[in-house]
Amino acid sequence: MKAKQAVVKRTKMKSSFSSKVFDVCNVVFMASLIVLILIPLLHVLAASFSNPSAYVRHEGLLLYPLDFCLDAYKAVAKNRNIITGYMNTIFIVVVGTTLNVIITLVAAYCLSRKNVMWSNIMMMGIVFSMYFSGGMIPFYLVVKGVGLNNSIWSLIIPSAISTYNLIIMRTAMVSVPDSLEESAKLDGANHWTILWKIMVPLVKPTIAVICLYYAVTHWNSWFNAMLFIRNKSGYPLQLVLREILLQNDTSAMTAGADDYLISETIQFATIVVATLPILTIYPFIQKYFVKGVMIGAVKG
Repeated sequence: MKAKQAVVKRTKMKSSFSSKVFDVCNVVFMASLIVLILIPLLHVLAASFSNPSAYVRHEGLLLYPLDFCLDAYKAVAKNRNIITGYMNTIFIVVVGTTLNVIITLVAAYCLSRKNVMWSNIMMMGIVFSMYFSGGMIPFYLVVKGVGLNNSIWSLIIPSAISTYNLIIMRTAMVSVPDSLEESAKLDGANHWTILWKIMVPLVKPTIAVICLYYAVTHWNSWFNAMLFIRNKSGYPLQLVLREILLQNDTSAMTAGADDYLISETIQFATIVVATLPILTIYPFIQKYFVKGVMIGAVKG
């Protein structure tokens, strides 16, 4: 018996040459990927804390601040457009994500029930809409026709649900055993109670994943705002950032002879300010990612 256990242990510990080569290549690839991601981030962060005149004289990548300086962040804090953009984006993310998740949960629950008529046909129509759409002009005309043009709600209501996230949530709910729903019905529970008291607690990892998906989508969205929002007071943060980066619009943050110098570092400081919230929130939700996405990927 002991001899058999020893053979099993040796077999488990032994790995083939091809497996070792794969592990080495995998480590090298992932390390290279991390370096490629970190270098631009470090450059942006270091440049944002650098002295404007020292940064302009510098050539190539920057991995540490040159003559540590907070002038760029002070200028960003004085810019009303960035503060207003932050408030608009926070409103869009909070309200939009809440609306997205509620609608996705209700729709996924309805489509995951086995006794719903034409559920397969409805799913085919929903999947079809994920690959094919009317295009930008019909989309604009519809939003304008319902009176949402130049309104912050034009950035929330038209994107109230994502087909991809709906499919993930539906698949997660389908994987919940039918016996739980049947026992709840025997106790007198209706569909609303089953959804919020049984389904939601069991698919929390998936809910956390789609929450982050929706929140990041809202946070990074700028194209719809460029189409529908006309007043700068209604711009989200990403549209303000786009103007600063592409149009070099730093006039609201600079004054004096050193306008050009400080405008260079202001761009990097604005990127850091716009990216920091998502980078801060992500580590707390990362643990749900593998479990949540795999739940929605096992069954179709």
